[in-house]
Amino acid sequence: MTRTLIAGGATGIGAAVARLFLAEGGQVMVADVNEAGLDHLARQADDLPGNLTTCHVDLARPDAPATVAERADAAMGGVDCLFVNAGLMLAARLEDWTPEMWDRSDAINLRLPMFLTQACLPALRASENASVIYTSSTGALRGHAGMPAYHATKSGILGLVRALADELGPEGIRVNALLPGWIDTPFNNGFWDHQQDPDDTRARIEAGIPMRRHGSADEVAGTVRYLASEAARYVTGTRLVVDGGYTAV
Repeated sequence: MTRTLIAGGATGIGAAVARLFLAEGGQVMVADVNEAGLDHLARQADDLPGNLTTCHVDLARPDAPATVAERADAAMGGVDCLFVNAGLMLAARLEDWTPEMWDRSDAINLRLPMFLTQACLPALRASENASVIYTSSTGALRGHAGMPAYHATKSGILGLVRALADELGPEGIRVNALLPGWIDTPFNNGFWDHQQDPDDTRARIEAGIPMRRHGSADEVAGTVRYLASEAARYVTGTRLVVDGGYTAV
């Protein structure tokens, strides 16, 4: 039975992964600042065979990694899969950016993956199939005006994956990046709010996706399941793109 810690899973991709793992009878702990989303996920989990624990926490806090790791170990007796999915997408004109906006983006998008992995390291070392998965983005490969912190931090995830895959590989701990493209979740609301004509922007984006549509969170969850599974035991230090062909053309 897989023990999965999801940081950032009250909605969207994280919630879809939680439901998938719970449907397969796994133990899951979801940490998120969105208390209402956690409550909704808990109600959904009542109908699934797995066991869900929730942890309401601001993941941008410096002490959050230690708190979450301790709660996960207490609730599940260890961690086999660490899925750091929390993200922050702020959009503003360059002249409107502040150091506080940049620092909070970095705290959630880049600092959290690093130090939550550090905090979970004893549990991962004890696992027979340890997998660390970070949600990056196709934003690490392409850029959009108004989102310098998002693109910089999501690109940084790819470097972090390579470094930790090299360091932890000898211990059998795999580290990989998930790069979703345009997935239809509330996470993208900041981007749409920054557009003068959101409907036109969305139409132009989808015209450039070979599959001509946004993806769903459920269509991403299977990739996380693969990376956490025995089938991916020799997969580390890499990035898996799930984007309907967006970055292929």
